[in-house]
Amino acid sequence: MAATPDMRASDGDRDRVAAALREHCAEGRLTMDEFNERLELVYAGRTFGDLQKLTADLPDIDLRARPATAQPPAKRPDHKGDDKGLRAAWGAWATAVAVTSVIWALTDFGGYFWPMWVAGPWGAILLVSTLFGSGSKNDGKKR
Repeated sequence: MAATPDMRASDGDRDRVAAALREHCAEGRLTMDEFNERLELVYAGRTFGDLQKLTADLPDIDLRARPATAQPPAKRPDHKGDDKGLRAAWGAWATAVAVTSVIWALTDFGGYFWPMWVAGPWGAILLVSTLFGSGSKNDGKKR
């Protein structure tokens, strides 16, 4: 069925026209002001006729080689914040173990090594968190 000017346009049709307008703007056929005005009209348009009016003075662009939607490329998850947090946690652990070991060495060197109760459980929890991740980053968030 051929699209007539009175036929209702879909969201995908509007996205394709918006992508064409972006290409025309990138190639210098439209100013940013013209692009913004037309883009608003694209998403307000209801029929193919509304959309055709917005591109009537522009040459055709083959959008089959380009994506139909104007979505940004998928980003890789950013684990830098996780690394900083883990480094800070390990740094705090090392500092606490060092301080308690110095106190042990000054007061009871050669006796019962009580700093292991600081180092052991805390270090085990950190090790598990480092190896398997905390998993709390997306807890409770809608997807």
